[in-house]
Amino acid sequence: MLSQIKNNKMTLKEMHRFKNGFSYKNGHDRWDIDHIIKEILIGLQKIKKAGYNKISLGIDTWAVDYVLVGKDGKKLEEPISYRDSRTETAIKDLTAEVSKEEIYKKTGIQFLNFNTLYQLFTEDKDLLAKTDKILMIPDYIGYVLTGNAVLEVTNASTTQMLSLREGLFDKHLLEKVNVKQEQFPKLVDAGTPLGKLDKSKFPNYDLPDTDIITVATHDTASAVVGSPGMGHHWAYLSSGTWSLLGTELNVPENGQKAFKENYTNEWGAYGTYRFLKNIMGLWMIQCVKRELNDKYSFSELAEMAEKVKPFQQFININDERFVNPQNMIKEIQTYCRETGQKIPKTLGEICMAIYSNLALFYAQEIQKLNDILGYKIDTLNIVGGGSNVALLNQLTATISGIDVYAGPDEATAIGNLTVQMITKADILNVYLARRIISNSFKVKKYIPEIGKYQGVLNNYFDFLHNINQKEVS
Repeated sequence: MLSQIKNNKMTLKEMHRFKNGFSYKNGHDRWDIDHIIKEILIGLQKIKKAGYNKISLGIDTWAVDYVLVGKDGKKLEEPISYRDSRTETAIKDLTAEVSKEEIYKKTGIQFLNFNTLYQLFTEDKDLLAKTDKILMIPDYIGYVLTGNAVLEVTNASTTQMLSLREGLFDKHLLEKVNVKQEQFPKLVDAGTPLGKLDKSKFPNYDLPDTDIITVATHDTASAVVGSPGMGHHWAYLSSGTWSLLGTELNVPENGQKAFKENYTNEWGAYGTYRFLKNIMGLWMIQCVKRELNDKYSFSELAEMAEKVKPFQQFININDERFVNPQNMIKEIQTYCRETGQKIPKTLGEICMAIYSNLALFYAQEIQKLNDILGYKIDTLNIVGGGSNVALLNQLTATISGIDVYAGPDEATAIGNLTVQMITKADILNVYLARRIISNSFKVKKYIPEIGKYQGVLNNYFDFLHNINQKEVS
């Protein structure tokens, strides 16, 4: 994505886009990291061909996954995806040695079985012994491009090993996963210059002179920077493969209520904390689309859903069974059958079941945020690809009872670029940046539809409560 500031507005132009996914290889679901780097180089080459010979570059990706690098500076193996099954029992196994309460008090991070802490707990010990550096995915890409290794804090915090108060790795947790502090590079803040692209390493590409800046390397952290921040007590929903719903805090919140509801305090850019909840998100729709061999676009799937009455069945969309099922459509149908509900059969019914239950889950989490923080969230800023789904935006506004501002859809790229521009003094600070973002990109407002779907949210709460009671018993 190429961007400049012109007439106090931010421009945004897509220069290159490519698919990325994991595949089963050598016993695990793995990322093809070399493919990602190759595509980045192709994108940079296109930018130079378009006439831009001196640029800056920021890299952000998903969180928690890492690359193990040997003493020769090369990766020891292809990185394993967080959706791999190796960590299924890791939380249970590790918390038998260190309590959940202790881990949460130390780190303030939510318990997800794919957190880096549990991935390292299940990692091949012989491989760890050979490891010179442990690099998060975006930091590894930056290392390959420049030769400089760092660990950026917004992504480092998602490991669930960083001390919330001290800003250092917790030694006790490192010992539990057989990792040494020295295996991690130095911690740096978002906005730290990383170095020059080493063009000599890539002689087959015609590349521009590139200053690489370590931005908020966790994509959600970049998306929050790229949110307009509309409203007094505003929350954000970074809506993509995952839905990350939360608010921006200046002080972390790791009390008993936050622990009980499994909220996380991921570090944000410029001294903030992203107090949020991970929600399954559009992954479910993405799986449906893929299972139909991409026959329909996302907009076509949403149009089919609009013809179906919402809230015909209740689904706990954060159930682990939906993380990486063999077939998402069949998994949804089986869930409804097992819980004695109407089984969605048509494609429109399947998609509406997903969208309507996402809206319900969002509304539930907004209520929990209100309770934990002690004040009422008055607006929800939805950014990312999901901000284009008008059906979901309206359902969310109505069932939550608050105003929704949808857009920009490329908030992650915008946040990435914003940090670069602040570092280069093109923009003064993040507060001014959000004003520029609001004036530069389309944002649509959705207001609650009064009187619609009354009682549905309470019925959903009752359903989840009964499901949880059955699981406990």
